[in-house]
Amino acid sequence: MPTKFKPDSFEYKGTRGNRTQVLKKNFIKATAKEELIDYLNNPNGKPKIKQKCLNELTRRGIRIKWISKESNELDLSRLS
Repeated sequence: MPTKFKPDSFEYKGTRGNRTQVLKKNFIKATAKEELIDYLNNPNGKPKIKQKCLNELTRRGIRIKWISKESNELDLSRLS
């Protein structure tokens, strides 16, 4: 089975009497690269889905370089 990114959802087309619902499948292969990277950077993202995103980006040949927001350098200017 293909990997899902989100649960299936319904899209509604038409108005009132002609309204039909269309099932939309959210497979990870069809998800945009920006959306996958945004999910990886989201602190509230589930680790299992983050791993799926990382696997998909690796499958597409995209290498990710992790950069920490926190600086590990010591601030010595305030000591002098």
